[in-house]
Parts: sequence; C-alpha cells; structure tokens
Amino acid sequence: MAAHRTSSERQQAWGARHAPLMSALVITSCQFDAPAHREVPDALQPRGTGAGIVLAEMWWHLVFGTAVFVGVMGLLLAIVWRQRNASPVEGLDEADITRGEARGVRWIWWGGIVMPVLVLTVIFGRSMVSLAALQSPEEPETVTIEVTGHRWWWEVRYPVEDIVTANELHIPAGEPVHLELHAQDVIHTFWVPQLHPKIDMLPGETNELWIQADQPGIYRGICAEFCGLQHARMQFQVVAMEPAGYREWVEDRQQPPPEPTTELALQGREVFMDHNCAQCHAIAGTSAVGQIGPDLSDLATRLTLAGGVYRNNPGNLGGWLVDPQAMKPGALMPATPLDGEELQALLAYLGTLE
Repeated sequence: MAAHRTSSERQQAWGARHAPLMSALVITSCQFDAPAHREVPDALQPRGTGAGIVLAEMWWHLVFGTAVFVGVMGLLLAIVWRQRNASPVEGLDEADITRGEARGVRWIWWGGIVMPVLVLTVIFGRSMVSLAALQSPEEPETVTIEVTGHRWWWEVRYPVEDIVTANELHIPAGEPVHLELHAQDVIHTFWVPQLHPKIDMLPGETNELWIQADQPGIYRGICAEFCGLQHARMQFQVVAMEPAGYREWVEDRQQPPPEPTTELALQGREVFMDHNCAQCHAIAGTSAVGQIGPDLSDLATRLTLAGGVYRNNPGNLGGWLVDPQAMKPGALMPATPLDGEELQALLAYLGTLE
C-alpha cells in the first residue's frame, strides 16, 4: 500500500510540474490548421508570360496532333471501305499490276516519308520558337533572386538587396525576375505552374530561370522531383506585388526586426538564445547566426510554416516548436524542450520578427 501511495504521489507531482507544458500542447494541437493550400496550382490557367507560352505550345501540339490522328484514321477507314466494296478483278495484265505497284510506292513516299517529315518539321519549328521565347525575356530582368532547395524547405536570397528569407519569393508584378537555382543536398525541381515551366536544381550546379507574374497575386510553387519523405510537403509561395509595393517591401526587409518591447517578448528572446534555436537559425540584429535552418528575421510576416505547409499562426507555430515530427514527419528540425511559460514567451518574441 505504501508503495502504491508513493507511485501516486510521484504521478501527481509530475502532473503538477508539467501542467503548463501539457496545456500548451493541447492548445497548440487544437489549433493545427489544415495545410495552408489544398488547391492544385492550375497550369491551364497561366498568370505569367512563361506559363502562357507553355500553354500555347501544349494547345498547338494537341490540335495539330489531333488533326494528324483524324487524317490518318480517315485514310484507313477509306481504304477499308474501298476494299470492302471493290469488285473482284480477274485476268489482270502486267500493265495493271505495274500501275498498282506504282500507286503503292507513291503511298509509301507521300504517307510514310513526305507527310511525316512535313509534320515533324512544323512541330519542331514551332517548339524552337517557344523555347527561344522561354530562354530569355523580352525585357531585362529587374530583380535577381537566389533560391536553394533544402530537405524540405526553400532558402531565398536577394544578393543585391541583402535580404534573406525562406519559402516565399516576393517579386514585382509585370516585370521579369532572374532566378539562380541551387540544391543543398539532393536533386529538387523548382516549379510554379501558373508562372513558368519547371527546372531542376542540382547539388553543386547553378541553373538559371526567369519568371514573370502578369498581375499581383499569390502563386503556389512546388518541388516536382521526388526528394525524400516530405517531398509532397515541400512548397513555397510567389508573392507578386505592385512595383511600388515591392519596393516598400524591400525597404522594410532591409531593416532588422524591431526590438521586443514587452517583458514576455524579452523573456522569449532569452529563451531563443539559451536553447538550440540560435545554433540553427539566424535573426538579423542579434547574435543568432545559425545556417542550418531558415533565417527567421521576418518570420512573423510569412504566410506559411514548415516548408509552405501550414498557415503561419501562433497555434501552428507553437505545435511546430514543441513537436515538429507530429506536423511534418521526417523534418530535420528537432523538438524544442520547453515548459508552458517558455513556449508562450518564445511565441511572443517570434511574433515581433517583422
């Protein structure tokens, strides 16, 4: 009996000591939103110059190929019909046989060589025109962005503007943007279906691409090359803004995040620095210069978390900090051992990173 009472007392003490953490876990887990974007980015509804070229090429091939198919099927049916209704011929002389063989040879030349060569030449010429248009924009690019694929998130750098962010590309609408694409670990593929065709990202190499959004909006991008366990949850957003709004965004991002002003946020900054957060992540204006995970300098302004999967809100962020494997199994981010008070303080501080 004494041993039973001792065990119960231990359980009560453990519950009292960890009650704040357990309540925080319950609160954040209840706030888990569905993935930030369930809709499929529709390549049949282009919103950029490159995607428009690809769609026009696709329709051209579809229409031209359908016409060829219908023509060939029509000829086959005509031949079958003619043969079914042909009267039997007896006593053919050598001249008749020679004329028949000549007609057969002409069918081989025209149907088997000349027509295929003409069709393939037209398709090839059309494709070359489209490829040339996709190679370089009509106007010079106004912005250069470096994108690096990691497992399973996207590092985004603006080398001229000295801006670093993650999982979001902010671009001016109506202007071509130059992209330099890298891969940190395995092969990824960068694809924004509504803006431009896909292109591989290879470790140790740099591939280049230009994109242009014809109008402001938010366009979903994905990794189109299987890259591991969370390949399907490696997403990003392209935020196309009016040119004036883009310039304002650049000016804001070039400034370090403001100093926390509340006691809770100040406590949260200490939590961030004292735990392993600062070893993996960087925050402008602080001593946190980690390079393993995403730069968090503008975390509070981002639309999504966890590689573009979840909406960026306190509930999802709290759950991500406490147990990232529950939200994205296989993610390389470790769980952060926090009690309830530390978690709330850290959330308050991260909410100031604008």
